[in-house]
Amino acid sequence: MFTTIPLPFVQAFVDELHEALDNYQPGAGLSRLQRLWLSFCLMGILVTNAVCWAKFERASLGQYSWAALSWMFRKSRIPWALLLQMSVRVMLAKYGITQGSLVLDDSDKRRSRVTTRIFNAHKLKDR
Repeated sequence: MFTTIPLPFVQAFVDELHEALDNYQPGAGLSRLQRLWLSFCLMGILVTNAVCWAKFERASLGQYSWAALSWMFRKSRIPWALLLQMSVRVMLAKYGITQGSLVLDDSDKRRSRVTTRIFNAHKLKDR
């Protein structure tokens, strides 16, 4: 279980991310509430080893409801594309990485064959 106070390295990362967003595009920085929410979500991922609102709610000992956490994710005006870009830039700058290839790969994830919402999901094959 954890409290709503983030660890220092999570707080530092979110603050650096806010500054990078604001420097890249003025006005695109995160609000105080968005920074608190993002810090809480990062702490939840670290503690529960999952991205699940219900697990975050249980881990927060009922201080946050899964509906409120989900609402913030869906309705908040967080610039998600810029957030990914700037978080990668923050990490590269932090560790002094100047060259290399960045690859996102999820091919090891098994896909469900029993689904009715995704068209042709049963015909997709693992790469």
